[in-house]
Amino acid sequence: MFRWILFIVIFLVADFYAFQAFRTVTKNNILHILYWLITLSVLGNFVYQFYGFSRSDGFSHTHGYAVGALIAVMVPFIFLVGMMFLEDVFRVPQAIYRYFTVGEAAKGDYFASRRQFISKLALGIAAIPFASIVYGIIKGRYNYKVLKYTMYYEDLPEAFDGYKLTQISDIHSGSFDDIDKVEYAVDLINEQASDVILFTGDMVNNKAEELLPYKSVFGKLKAKDGLYSILGNHDYGDYVNWPSGAAKKQNLENLKTIQKEIGFNMLLNDTKFLEKNGERIALVGVENWGVGGFKQAGDLKKAARNVQANDFKILMSHDPTHWEKQVVQDDYHYHLTLSGHTHGMQFGIEIPGWFRWSPSKWRYKHWAGIYENKGQFINVNRGFGYLAFPGRVGIWPEITVIELKKGIAPA
Repeated sequence: MFRWILFIVIFLVADFYAFQAFRTVTKNNILHILYWLITLSVLGNFVYQFYGFSRSDGFSHTHGYAVGALIAVMVPFIFLVGMMFLEDVFRVPQAIYRYFTVGEAAKGDYFASRRQFISKLALGIAAIPFASIVYGIIKGRYNYKVLKYTMYYEDLPEAFDGYKLTQISDIHSGSFDDIDKVEYAVDLINEQASDVILFTGDMVNNKAEELLPYKSVFGKLKAKDGLYSILGNHDYGDYVNWPSGAAKKQNLENLKTIQKEIGFNMLLNDTKFLEKNGERIALVGVENWGVGGFKQAGDLKKAARNVQANDFKILMSHDPTHWEKQVVQDDYHYHLTLSGHTHGMQFGIEIPGWFRWSPSKWRYKHWAGIYENKGQFINVNRGFGYLAFPGRVGIWPEITVIELKKGIAPA
């Protein structure tokens, strides 16, 4: 209760402080009332949705939109409050000085004009993240991007020179609310005409039933050498308050069954050899393994029990911390690891080839894209779906296409 009271008090104080900029720019009382109706409605809805909320009860679309609306309001608040506070840091000492050194008329004119200028500037700057977040909720979460990479390996079997794989990750089907947009993305995946499609975990948020409305949609996925999948931390149902252990176990079995009906071959600490012209590559799939309190069911040794040291190896492991903590140090050389999990935190700034930033980097060393260590590579997919915040800002949903080439990468 105390945390809720503290949160509401801080929100209202920040809201009132930010309102000063709005009130300086416009004297229209109708707009003032509208301002408070919007912000108080956002706050009230958030409190209503989450007071007494337990993650084990499930996260609905209404919860997601409550989070999205709060973020859309609070991020501009931060900009507004920050700029107004900085102005006051300079303004208050100057006000004291001018009180004793200039006349009343000059004091009034000076501060009124200066406050109005800063208020307009602060509102203009705050409008940028506000518009970005609104766009991210309305359009960004379905703004699918196909990212293509060419990976060179001297020891790639000759038969697999030019072999293409498509990776998708973190579908989180329970978050979707527009089946047409998901169908578009599935068509986009099929258009890549890859040899194999690999899904690296988190098919649902919590329950297998979330996937049922999209079963026929994902059932359209096609690849010559098949579809393969692994489990992510959300797929086990660990975040649900199940009536019994048996119910939780049955949910996982149901998810496995639905995935198989879609056409996925699940690799649960196991290996599938992809063969071509008498040569092969090992496709190794582990169950979830991650640091930071996440399930560690992945068993790399068990998964690779039938793999030879000289096999070319592609590893599917949901959490990129597994690569950092175990895979790179393993006796076997894993040429390419495919992960997801981070979502790139669904927020950031990316200028391809120039700049990439997301708050995700503060938690994950490897949070998006290609990384290399000891001659081994990992691709961290930014995710196909979204979770909690019902949007994406700057970090768009990703379909990864990787072409394997034999030889040395050009300089």
